[in-house]
Amino acid sequence: MTRYGAAAALLALVLLAGCQSAPQRPVATVSHVEYVTTSWSELPGWNSDASAQAWPALLASCRVPGRPGWTAVCDAAARLPVATDDSVRSFLMANFKPLHLIRSVAGTRAALTTGLLTGYFEPQLRGSRSHRPGFDTPLYSPPDDLLTVDLGSVIPELKGRRVRGRLVGRTVVPYFPRAQLAGDAALQGHEIVWLDNALDGFLLEVQGSGRIQLDDGTVIRLGYADQNGQPYRSIGRYLVAQGALSVEQADIPGIRAWLAAHPERLREVLDANPSVVFFQELPLGDPTLGPRGAQGVALTPGRSIAVDPAYIPLGTPVFLATSGEPLLQRLVLAQDTGGAISGAPRADYFCGTGEAAAATAGMLRAQASLWLLWPRNLPPP
Repeated sequence: MTRYGAAAALLALVLLAGCQSAPQRPVATVSHVEYVTTSWSELPGWNSDASAQAWPALLASCRVPGRPGWTAVCDAAARLPVATDDSVRSFLMANFKPLHLIRSVAGTRAALTTGLLTGYFEPQLRGSRSHRPGFDTPLYSPPDDLLTVDLGSVIPELKGRRVRGRLVGRTVVPYFPRAQLAGDAALQGHEIVWLDNALDGFLLEVQGSGRIQLDDGTVIRLGYADQNGQPYRSIGRYLVAQGALSVEQADIPGIRAWLAAHPERLREVLDANPSVVFFQELPLGDPTLGPRGAQGVALTPGRSIAVDPAYIPLGTPVFLATSGEPLLQRLVLAQDTGGAISGAPRADYFCGTGEAAAATAGMLRAQASLWLLWPRNLPPP
């Protein structure tokens, strides 16, 4: 129990009622994922991939404790004397088996061998430690009055679900939405940096992490710490609903261009999403690597993916192959998760840091096949 004691339990019960009455997503057609053992020759591009580029990511995942059944194969990987493309392929073929992820839809004969592959990146923005002209957008660490409660501690059936709020007297209320956040006295002194662009700060919240270059050239990294518990609303959908943009125009470049032409509506548009992310400052570490993913290891550009861990356990080597442009056929590691990454085969491809990575991620939307490379001594997940 937190220092708020009974108030935290009350929060869970009060907000649970809100969860139960909230609008629900449409019920999707039930599907079933199969892991079909296949031959290595069926993996397109397997013999031409620069597999050694993924080896450090595989070793990093192997160092994460608490993965039953992986000790032997990870110990063997650590003993590989030289990691070349050929030696990595030989090691994987000797110790792993490829399992093709195939989704079958209940009530039909459809067997889907591909799923959506998208891209994500780590932004790098300009910022200042102090509020000064041109740097007016603060990014905050979590406020002291933010309550975060695991509902599973009150109702076991809700394990893993969390709610957030704040205490006003003896009453628990939802935390401030974005439009009211500037007036929250509890946030004063929690500004980590001030950015020079409000939309970039908003997009950094969507990504969940990023790098900030300060006035003196120092680069710091910010990572997700918490959020205000309000629902996420797409500003692209908001602009479409307002008749400002068509569906085709409501991508990041389209939104950026529209807001540049209508700066007087910037606050209105951003406030249409009440959800706010709070950050923590993290060591930059190796600048060639990305932020830490859900598995707790630094993401490798071009070799890390986000997955639904219900179908692809974190730390698993995966071979992906797109069925169209852009052509990607490569060994990657499942090292991250994401709220929009649900089901299988489905993945989000980490493109790296900065503007070039942002451009690549923004264009990446393809159908891809996924093969889990699974230790031979383990049953399928």
